[in-house]
Amino acid sequence: MVVRFNPSCLTLSQQPHHTAYFSKQVTVRCSYGRHMKRGYLGRPQILPSVLGNNDGLRVFVVSDLHTDYDENLKWVKCLSTVKHKNDVLLVAGDVAETYHMFVATMSLLKDRFEHVFYIPGNHDLWCRRVGQNYVDSLEKLNELLDACKRIGVETNPMAVGELGIIPLFSWYHESFDKEKDITGFRIPPLEMACKDFYACKWPNGLSNGDTSLALYFDAMNDKQMKVIEEIQKTCDHIITFSHFVPRQELCPEKRMLFYPKLPKIIGSDSLEDRIRSIHGTEGRRDASSCHVFGHTHFCWDAVVDGIRYVQAPLAYPRERMRRMNGGENWLPFCLYADQKFADRLNPCYWSDYYSANPRTPHNTKLAPWVARFYKQKESVDV
Repeated sequence: MVVRFNPSCLTLSQQPHHTAYFSKQVTVRCSYGRHMKRGYLGRPQILPSVLGNNDGLRVFVVSDLHTDYDENLKWVKCLSTVKHKNDVLLVAGDVAETYHMFVATMSLLKDRFEHVFYIPGNHDLWCRRVGQNYVDSLEKLNELLDACKRIGVETNPMAVGELGIIPLFSWYHESFDKEKDITGFRIPPLEMACKDFYACKWPNGLSNGDTSLALYFDAMNDKQMKVIEEIQKTCDHIITFSHFVPRQELCPEKRMLFYPKLPKIIGSDSLEDRIRSIHGTEGRRDASSCHVFGHTHFCWDAVVDGIRYVQAPLAYPRERMRRMNGGENWLPFCLYADQKFADRLNPCYWSDYYSANPRTPHNTKLAPWVARFYKQKESVDV
């Protein structure tokens, strides 16, 4: 996920305020090299999961690999070529911007894991680089899916032992955001902040400006309904996964975000409807429902209406340095082993915060660490 309004000058991203879970010490650095100091905060490192028996089925998850960054490609290359030979890996989108790097990354992963599943993210469909002569992003999508087939990477639903794994195609739409907007500040428009608006190319009739893309990608899942229905009948546990966010509660409130319009470019209502059609309106019995997502680069682990939602992003190198994503030693996260789901991520920054603090979207007062980066609009008496 990239928004061009990105205070990359910051040494710390969004942090909850007034809670015992987090330090009150914060350090911020501006782009002019000046330090606006309020102490120091070190985000906690997420603890690696208990991996279970190497002989049984284990499922690892990760999103947002972004291997166009050398540090991220090195992380992939450093994954063991031995200990995951019997394991499954779910890759929840945003592997790489270029086709060449995508194929190289997925080949490295397939060399290390017995099964690799993939669903595309927005960065995977960018067409802005010189030499990427695609008619549009749908042509590039088809080439990526063809490459997966050649490499042996799964992009369709499949049962692996007692576990059903269902990749879900999706895209975001602005109306996904149902919470009150931040007003009174000069916040850049989506077209200026989000690179998708110029890095992706779409045929006539499909646009980031309405629900057409979200509906188009959701309809791609209809082709697999017979396989999905069989998985529902025969599998004790099911993991669905997407790149985009299915519920707005899985993202911090706008007042906490450096780009308060972020919720308008992250998720899809039809994705959540699709998930509920698979897992049930209240999830499946015995806590056997789980959905994995990516895109926002916030580590997340929460149960909402009977379904467990998990995000395990590698994210950008600068974000890992600040542990925005919980660091890197816990990745990929072992979500399933010994015929059961792993314990929740611990500590998990934002979902821990919301487990202790109610969501208050009606509060539109920017958090202090966000407000300092925006100018208030001048009011004019008429």
